[in-house]
Amino acid sequence: MDTGTHFVVGLGLAGLAQIDPAVTGEAALGAAVLFGTVLGSQAPDADTLTRLRGNALYIRHHRGWSHSLPALLLWTAAISGGLYAIFQPDRFWPLLYWVLLSVALHIFMDLFNTYGTQALRPFSKKWISWNIIPIFDPIIFLSHAVAVLLWTLKLANPVVVFPLLYAFLALYYVWRVLVHRSVQRKIQSMDVKRNSKDRYLVIPTLHPYHWNVVKIEHNGDYQIGEWRSGKLQWIDRVSRSSHPTIELSKKHPDVAALLSFSTHACPEVHTHRWGHEVRWVDVRYRHRKQYPFVAVVLFDHDGNVLDSYVGWMNEEKVGKKLRLDSY
Repeated sequence: MDTGTHFVVGLGLAGLAQIDPAVTGEAALGAAVLFGTVLGSQAPDADTLTRLRGNALYIRHHRGWSHSLPALLLWTAAISGGLYAIFQPDRFWPLLYWVLLSVALHIFMDLFNTYGTQALRPFSKKWISWNIIPIFDPIIFLSHAVAVLLWTLKLANPVVVFPLLYAFLALYYVWRVLVHRSVQRKIQSMDVKRNSKDRYLVIPTLHPYHWNVVKIEHNGDYQIGEWRSGKLQWIDRVSRSSHPTIELSKKHPDVAALLSFSTHACPEVHTHRWGHEVRWVDVRYRHRKQYPFVAVVLFDHDGNVLDSYVGWMNEEKVGKKLRLDSY
């Protein structure tokens, strides 16, 4: 989920903690839990700091070890221990519990979107992305914001509001899972040109009844579609280019970073007077007829690297960033 959503979830868990008599019975513990749930809800995304050393390093590590099983324990211990030393409440275990819950919920929620996490590290490096909830979900954000506002303004009892909030969201998640499975089955049955080896990704959008569709064809090409109000429409096709510079580009750190994360990156080669532009696009992310999550390497005719970029950027900005017209 996005940073704003994780923040309001942290506040929401602080509100939910009001059902715990130990938290409400001691001011120091209550304050420590409030800070603990907010910090715990943000802690796994501290790997964003790797962006300071370049996008390639950030893409390799974001939602990797920071969202792993060992990190879950380390974040919990560090935050709980630090806050216990600062606030010195009479009890430690309630603080530990609520911080653990906030960190675990952050990681668990991130599993439901398309980006996913490596939550099973060190046992597996596999990226887990269930494609159920968009990175920003207005229902999750707004429901938390309303509940926190009611609590802050003392318009409702948190002991009532927050259990109802999380019961509602649990049902919402179940409903999204069922809708996702239903759409997946319908798309497979409606696509009459389907090969038995073709696979499908059904990707969430802000609208709960609108889904983006990626058809992974048996030959390695991709067909991109949209599911809107019970109807499937194919809108684009992305085919793999064939050129010697594609294999050469895989050795570049920027492309290697993208490929370490994405199993649905497709290479395109564009020839210019100065050489070749190899562009890897992640077909899961389509916005305004473009694929903004890219790794681009520019080669001269002798295979020497002229420039490169990896990250989120539309085609116009890629051209300006890499100065395509200046070579």
